[in-house]
Amino acid sequence: MGTALLGVSASAVAQDYTLTVQTQKPGAEVQPTTYGIFFEDINFAADGGLYAELVKNRSFEFTPDHLLGWQAFGKVEIKNDGPFNRNPHYARLSSMGHGDWWTGLQNEGFFGIGVERDKEYRFSVYARVPEGKAQVLRVQLAEPYTQGERQEFTSTDIKVSSRDWQKYTAIIKSSKTVDKATLRLFLCDENGRSGSGVLDVEHVSLFPVDTWMGHENGMRKDLAQALADMKPGIFRFPGGCIVEGVNLENRYQWKNTVGPVENRPLNKNRWESTFTYRYYPDYFQSYGLGFYEFFLLSEEIGSEPLPVLNVGMACQYQNWNNEKAHAPATEEGLKEYIDDCLDLIEFANGPADSKWGKVRADMGHPAPFNMKFLGIGNEQWGDFYFKRVKIVADAVRKAHPEIKIIGTSGPDSEGHNFDIGWEAMKRQGADLVDEHFYRPISWFKNEWNRYDKYDRTGPKVFAGEYACHDRGKKWNHAGASIYEAAFVTGIERNADVVHMATYAPLFSHVDGWQWRPDMIWYDNLRCALSASYHVQALFAQNKGTNVLPIQNSNFPKKGEDGVLASAVWDKDKAEYIVKVANTCEQAKTVAIRLEGEKTLGQVTVISLDCSNYDGENTVDNPNLITPKESATQAKGNVIEASIPAKTFVVFKAKK
Repeated sequence: MGTALLGVSASAVAQDYTLTVQTQKPGAEVQPTTYGIFFEDINFAADGGLYAELVKNRSFEFTPDHLLGWQAFGKVEIKNDGPFNRNPHYARLSSMGHGDWWTGLQNEGFFGIGVERDKEYRFSVYARVPEGKAQVLRVQLAEPYTQGERQEFTSTDIKVSSRDWQKYTAIIKSSKTVDKATLRLFLCDENGRSGSGVLDVEHVSLFPVDTWMGHENGMRKDLAQALADMKPGIFRFPGGCIVEGVNLENRYQWKNTVGPVENRPLNKNRWESTFTYRYYPDYFQSYGLGFYEFFLLSEEIGSEPLPVLNVGMACQYQNWNNEKAHAPATEEGLKEYIDDCLDLIEFANGPADSKWGKVRADMGHPAPFNMKFLGIGNEQWGDFYFKRVKIVADAVRKAHPEIKIIGTSGPDSEGHNFDIGWEAMKRQGADLVDEHFYRPISWFKNEWNRYDKYDRTGPKVFAGEYACHDRGKKWNHAGASIYEAAFVTGIERNADVVHMATYAPLFSHVDGWQWRPDMIWYDNLRCALSASYHVQALFAQNKGTNVLPIQNSNFPKKGEDGVLASAVWDKDKAEYIVKVANTCEQAKTVAIRLEGEKTLGQVTVISLDCSNYDGENTVDNPNLITPKESATQAKGNVIEASIPAKTFVVFKAKK
């Protein structure tokens, strides 16, 4: 634990910056929701990502090819009179009539199936033998591209003898680690030879046994743990443009995402066809990660849930001023969307004997989730939005005045649509306004004091989607992350105005991305936390309880680099926390003076070095840019330090 990391000065010298913290003048409360996470199913964030299901198209519902994700061999038919009315398709495996001809299926998973040696996996399937003759389903994990003697490396048999649909489960232990395995199913007879009858299979599933919190319909453990480790205060879900859909039929409908997972209907992902230069024709939503799983995960990681529901509008980017693309802007025309809002509140908060509260209770959570916030509409603008959100929001307020309503200022961070969006939200009495800004470094350098000038009496700000990138560098390089850190000090200094902030997007599969930068990258077995993740985590983990006024002797001008800082008091830990970001190309000396204190003693120092401008954490090198902790000694009530170029530092001193 040394001081060399920050070059802490042992004697009084001229400082580039003096940061004066008024410890006796605690200001606005830092909302527990200030720093959080935003989830949208883009970049294979749900199926193939956080949702731990390893089988693609497990219910044979992908369209137009019901076997998309599968390779069929032998005699395989797709039937549509299965046991689940909203997922009616299943596969019928029939004998080829010869002992050396095999019938079966092979699933490719999401960019392969990742399994680890000595780890257990739960295979399940609904199956029957319609002719009444017992058959065996042989289940194998295989490595299709290998020079080894055998492709399969794990195998188990399941005997099916009933004419009626039944669920069968087997625990499979992998004998090796393979990042792109396949799942194979063979039709066999009871002696292990090629089957001589007929076997129907539906909802073919494979999960790690060791999911987050051990849930059978669970989340991938390492990705969920990364969310929990951030200590996020708010969790926004399910989007994003997913909320709107390409058209209203394609919108995210929460009622389709609850109840038995086998009967949740498939939805074509809104991002499936958006980017033809990175096109995924097999991008669907199984809704296995639905609203119940969202509320449960929010509870388990300590976040307030923030659901966002459709306001009766399809994506404006894809429909523009086509009035027919949206629901009529009348109370009757929007009744379905009003009911969705009211029913969701009942699902989350209602008693277990209410209609929707009972659905929640039957899923395993009789107690309410205590939802407090509701977003109505996403990134929409103009009168199309203003008319509809007023009708829906007024109905919600009338029934549930305790719920805080979040509106939006549209997709722009400034300009006409942004201005009229804010005016409309003020006029309508929104509790918070959702701002979005995916912007280059030059924008962030011009917005250091963005929230200093905001109206202190109007709605509060939710910086709901933001990320920094450089021209020609739309990936998670450290050079952009330091500007995010500097900008967020302005969010923290204005905690009376900004009540929520979430980086976006959250997740991205290295083989399946369509948008970047993203906070967390992963392949089938590994994940990498970006420098942007570490910035957000350092703020969330050290948010304190009250803002402390801080004066900067050399606050940078618009468009300039400099040293940006914020300070908070944590009354629960009796601790001062000062966050300092140096965006300059050179090290800068600072003197942090905590006025009102006489002596501080030892100070904990957490430093994130972003000077490797193009550096990024990857699944092959996940720890290139990570926070480092050390300690220094204050000189009375002053912390003197030399902060390296492009470095973000958190100083923590006990009272």
